[in-house]
Amino acid sequence: MDAAIKKFLPDAGNDSRPSDRPTEAEVEAAVRVLLRWTGDNPDREGLVDTPHRVMKAYREMFNGYDLSPAEELGRTFEEVAGYDDLVIVRDIQFHSHCEHHMVPIVGRAHVGYLPDGKVVGLSKIARVVDIFAHRLQTQEAMTAQIASVIQDVLNPRGVAVIIEAEHMCMAMRGIRKQGSTTMTSTFTGSFKDSPEEQVRFVTMVRGAAGAR
Repeated sequence: MDAAIKKFLPDAGNDSRPSDRPTEAEVEAAVRVLLRWTGDNPDREGLVDTPHRVMKAYREMFNGYDLSPAEELGRTFEEVAGYDDLVIVRDIQFHSHCEHHMVPIVGRAHVGYLPDGKVVGLSKIARVVDIFAHRLQTQEAMTAQIASVIQDVLNPRGVAVIIEAEHMCMAMRGIRKQGSTTMTSTFTGSFKDSPEEQVRFVTMVRGAAGAR
C-alpha cells in the first residue's frame, strides 16, 4: 500500500483511539444515563426507543472513523487533454461535531488544486470533506487535514482549502451568538508560495458566489 494512503487510514497516527469499541447495548445504556441526567424519564413512551435511535445516528454521523480519505483519492485520471490549471470544487456542504462539546458544526468547504499531470473525480473531493467532517473535529484541524491528504496523495502543484462554518457551541450555549461564521484557510505548494495564486482562488470562489 502506498505510504501516502497508509498515513491517512483511520488509525494512522492516532494512538489515543481505543483498541475496541463499546457494544451497541453499552452505547444504549450510556444514552439512558444521559437521559436520566437531563431530568427526564427514559422509560416514558417518547424516549423508550431513543437510546437505539441515538446509537444508530452516531454510527452514521461518525462513520468517518471507518473510512480512509486517501483511498477515496486513489483513482486518478491522466487523460486531461493537457489541462493543468486550477480545479475548484466549491460550496461542499457538510456537518460535523465539535470535539469540545460534541455539538454540530454546519458549513461549507471550497477546495482547489493545481494538477500536475493527473486529476481526480470531482465527487472524490466532496467525499474527502465528508469523511473528515464525520469525525469529532475542530475547524482548524479539518481544514489542514483536507489540504494535507490531497497534497500527499495527488501530489499536485498546490492545494487551497477554505471552510466557512457556524458552530453550535457558540450559538446554542456559552456566548449564544447565532449566525456567527468562522472562516479558516490552508494553502500548500504554489498557493502558499504565491500570493497571486491565493488571490485567484479566493476571487474565483467569491466571484462564483456573487453570481448566484
